[in-house]
Amino acid sequence: MVDEAKFGDHFVFGGKGRIVVATVRKSAKIVKSFFPFPHTKQHVFIRSLIILFLSCITVKLNLCFSSIPYSLKTLNLEGHFNFDEVHHAARDFGNRYQFLPSAVLHPKSVSDIATTIKHIWEMGPHSELTVAARGHGHSLQGQAQSHRGVVINMESLQDPKMQVYAGNFPYVDVSGGELWINILHESLKYGLAPKSWTDYLHLTVGGTLSNAGISGQAFRHGPQISNVHQLEVITGKGEIINCSEKQNSELFHSVLGGLGQFGVITRARISLEPAPEMVKWIRVLYDDFATFARDQEHLTSAENAFDYIEGFVIVNRTGLLNNWRSSFNPQDPIQASQFKTDGKTLFCLELAKYFNPDKNEKVNQEVENSLSLLSYIPSTLFLSEVSYLQFLDRVHVSEVKLRSKGLWEVPHPWLNLLIPRSKIHNFAEKVFGNILKDTSNGPILIYPVNRSKWDNRTSAVIPEEDIFYLVAFLSSAVPSSTGTEGLEHILNQNKRILEYCETAYLGVKQYLPHYTTQEQWRTHFGPRWEVFAQRKSTYDPLAILAPGQRIFQKAIPFS
Repeated sequence: MVDEAKFGDHFVFGGKGRIVVATVRKSAKIVKSFFPFPHTKQHVFIRSLIILFLSCITVKLNLCFSSIPYSLKTLNLEGHFNFDEVHHAARDFGNRYQFLPSAVLHPKSVSDIATTIKHIWEMGPHSELTVAARGHGHSLQGQAQSHRGVVINMESLQDPKMQVYAGNFPYVDVSGGELWINILHESLKYGLAPKSWTDYLHLTVGGTLSNAGISGQAFRHGPQISNVHQLEVITGKGEIINCSEKQNSELFHSVLGGLGQFGVITRARISLEPAPEMVKWIRVLYDDFATFARDQEHLTSAENAFDYIEGFVIVNRTGLLNNWRSSFNPQDPIQASQFKTDGKTLFCLELAKYFNPDKNEKVNQEVENSLSLLSYIPSTLFLSEVSYLQFLDRVHVSEVKLRSKGLWEVPHPWLNLLIPRSKIHNFAEKVFGNILKDTSNGPILIYPVNRSKWDNRTSAVIPEEDIFYLVAFLSSAVPSSTGTEGLEHILNQNKRILEYCETAYLGVKQYLPHYTTQEQWRTHFGPRWEVFAQRKSTYDPLAILAPGQRIFQKAIPFS
């Protein structure tokens, strides 16, 4: 007789949620082993029936499980599925994870997405299919991928069309797959623009609202999720729901900063304000972190000082000032030419003041007054005047240059941290003065944010203190390098930073978080985990949505 383990290997359910079914030849062997009867006509007939029965089960189960993605072909859609060209949906900006989906949905309407998700929901827990909404593919660690599932190409969503509403309380209605750069272009036609941005505008609305959306305007206006009036969301059950602070408010706040766990954002109503024409763009340098941080915090609390405040760390970049000269003018060219970095770690304060040309003289005086209260190195004041559009889309200029050199589509092992103000000096001393003292592999952003500008009802997780800092290590790895520019070195560097934060009990929270176990996610959410998990069970009980975040795993009965 065939032993139990061998029988299980050949026919019974296998591990990891997969089913392994025996072939007819193997089934015959099993049957013969279990029925070692003589070859009478009766026993041959019985064995033949059993073999036929097992063969039918084999065919039926194989057809069932191999055709699951293809059942999507029966759906009545305005858009279409692609089952062959799916490789692009298994890549993202991080360029480290590649999980092939079974299909990519190119929706033309919101109903296409709802129909697809509802179909998968109705298939129940016996289906392994999951769904990920993919915007411009700027995820860092496979968050918008769905292994053997369905990826929704949100940029294909053509409905609803963008509409700008001017008036006393202006706003714009946009698709969840719309790029922020397109919103800027359209709203500027009306002399308007969104209040809060990200540094890079070639991202989708749904993507940034699922995280938070932070940039140098956040100290005044809060993140992008604090500037949304209304959403249209498709839940994990395929329901299309409109929500706002007053209507379906629990879903509204769940989705904002919810990492895609509770629904696909298909439409958003974004708050607008009058847009300026021009920007005075300023950079100054510090060689002392305490002074740099004090000035940053002073400016974020000052009334009408600047409209944008960010900072970044310069680790051993002696040629930095020369790189600035192409687009920035030093206030004192002679002094600036004599300034030497000597390989020291420096801190740059980056400021912007919005204005219209008819107010130029007044704004110049305001800028001068604000700068007079700061303690930067006098010879390092660099200024530039650009249009509002040029300033907001500044990172795209760097993208074009990097793409031309083949340096854009490389691994980006970014690390983004939110650090309580009370711990930022400890962090700076250890990380900037020790772990990163020799080199850095990309920009290091650092600037304070006011907690009062965030809504604690959303799913976004931030430190408890009134002021906290965003510190972003935006590294790029050279694929072929095994030295300090290589991926392994940068990942080890990130690990050292995180280990220090943990052992020093800094109370740090990751922004754009990535964890591999649910226990780590529980720690990330802390006391808010139970609410987060309850929201998941309400709006996506089968864990169909956003599997790439690795927070919840779809429950299938034979796992």
